[in-house]
Order: sequence, then structure tokens, then C-alpha cells
Amino acid sequence: MGKPLTEQELHNLAMNIVGRQLEADGFEFMAINSKLQKNPQYVCLKEKILHFIVVRNISYPENPMVYDKGLMEKMKNHADKFEAKTYFAGVGLSNASDQNLPVYLNEEYVVEYQGLIEIQ
Repeated sequence: MGKPLTEQELHNLAMNIVGRQLEADGFEFMAINSKLQKNPQYVCLKEKILHFIVVRNISYPENPMVYDKGLMEKMKNHADKFEAKTYFAGVGLSNASDQNLPVYLNEEYVVEYQGLIEIQ
């Protein structure tokens, strides 16, 4: 059995998954914050519009599409001051062999990521 990933390691893994997608979609990174509880994780520029993106690792069996409405409302209010768009990126990470086990270092895992959810 490997070593279970820490919350910070899971968070970094989720950020890497989202970051690769943002890069592939042509976002330009202005600021990146990978500390837990510091939001947003990404401030990006695309087509001259700022985007604030909150990334969360969501553990099985929670739904990665469900976000903390209070937190995202706060982020949206903050982003509005910068005329920025606000997004939530929930990344579900689970152990590939048994979803009830933690994600272990150097072992296979399953990613459930549906892309950015815009907060209106």
C-alpha cells in the first residue's frame, strides 16, 4: 500500500489538471495560488477579460459539480470589482481500484472533471 496523498497534494493535483486544461484552452496565467484556503487559485486573462477560477479537490462520493454557494458568491463580488468572470472548477479524485480508499502516491486514480462552471 502506498502513502495516502495529503490534502495539499490532492489540491495540487486538482490544480495541475485544471491548469493543463486552461493552458490548452488559451488562458494566460496572471497569478497562481496553490495554498489551501487561499482563493482564487488562478487569475487568468483570455480575450482581454480577467477570469478568477476557484479549484477544489472533491473527494468521492461528493459531487465535483456542487460548490459552496457562499464562498463563490464572495468570490464573484470580489471579481466584479475587477470586471472579472468567476468560475468554479471541481475535480473529483478517487482511487482507481477502490473508490472508498484514499488516493495513494504513485498509484492510479480516477479524475472526474467536467470543466469550468461560470458563477453568474
